[in-house]
Amino acid sequence: MELDKVLYDLVKPMVENTDQLEVRIMPGLNDKEIQLNVYATDEDIARLIGKKGSMATALRQVMSVASHAENKRISIKFEQI
Repeated sequence: MELDKVLYDLVKPMVENTDQLEVRIMPGLNDKEIQLNVYATDEDIARLIGKKGSMATALRQVMSVASHAENKRISIKFEQI
């Protein structure tokens, strides 16, 4: 399963500037960790994080379930372009 594509498909309907949306897999601290970075515009990052981080928490929970199939821990960071 390509977790970066799963996350991209989850966040794509939530952003306005889909042409500036990008999800990259970054090296984790060890082989049991995957780090995903979401790059988008300022407004879209605010939308993806949500009030008090509620949307970001929900995305992390969904992706955590998806990563259990690979026995890996996942972390997601939101970065502005």
